[in-house]
Amino acid sequence: MKILSVQSAVAFGHVGNSAAVFPLQRIGVEVLPVYTVNFSNHTGYGAWRGPMISPEDVREVLLGIEDRGVLPQIDVVLSGYQGGEGIADVILETVERVKAANPAAVYSCDPVMGNAKSGCFVAPAIPVLLRDRVVPAADIITPNQFELGFLTGTEPDTLESTLAAVELVRATGPRTVLVTSVERPEREEGTIEMLAVDDSGAWIVQTPYIPMKANGSGDVTAALFTAHYRATGDLADSLARTTSSVFELLTRTHESGERELQLVESQDAYANPQMQFKPQQVS
Repeated sequence: MKILSVQSAVAFGHVGNSAAVFPLQRIGVEVLPVYTVNFSNHTGYGAWRGPMISPEDVREVLLGIEDRGVLPQIDVVLSGYQGGEGIADVILETVERVKAANPAAVYSCDPVMGNAKSGCFVAPAIPVLLRDRVVPAADIITPNQFELGFLTGTEPDTLESTLAAVELVRATGPRTVLVTSVERPEREEGTIEMLAVDDSGAWIVQTPYIPMKANGSGDVTAALFTAHYRATGDLADSLARTTSSVFELLTRTHESGERELQLVESQDAYANPQMQFKPQQVS
């Protein structure tokens, strides 16, 4: 499998492509990383150095890849945090080019906007752009529960309202939706859930909640789920594998006391997940 991943990059730590590429490689996926920024570290530190890469320069890199005749081999275009409006145009153009070269290819979009605790942390135009133009072009999306609410103009909290919101967003284009950070009042205390839905039904999986902020964990989740699902088409198995891997990664990171993901140290969790969490079918 080949994944063309258009995301940010950092030298120190693990977010964007600096979080997604290694886990994908560890499960045998060939990744073509294209960078949208090249920062010293993620912006959560409040200070960073390095350039945002202009949409024109990102486009040039992508066109250079096309010049090598690679596009027919691309199985997935994956995108995450979009720093500016122009990057979306480049990504959507690339999706069109890849799908023209390989009609079996899919586009997986992580519509990064913010979360329930922090609110939106992207430029004001980005959520609207994601909702109106980018998400409708995607085959797979991986929003958290907060982002799902913005995409659908709803406030999903219960299982029923979250499932209803998923159906609203599926009606706009993407057929497969992974909802992360699902927090519903009826869940067991000290837990958090992920919900996955496609044409075959809906599955939810519950894990213990790990009390830490882990920048980049969503990027790892989106990458692994996309790869597993594209490889097998098995929604429940893809959800189980992704959940196991990410839980092991977060557990190791929390136990280390480090702020950054222990991405390399957790590599066996990607290749050989323990499969300790069993998804339940809910529709």
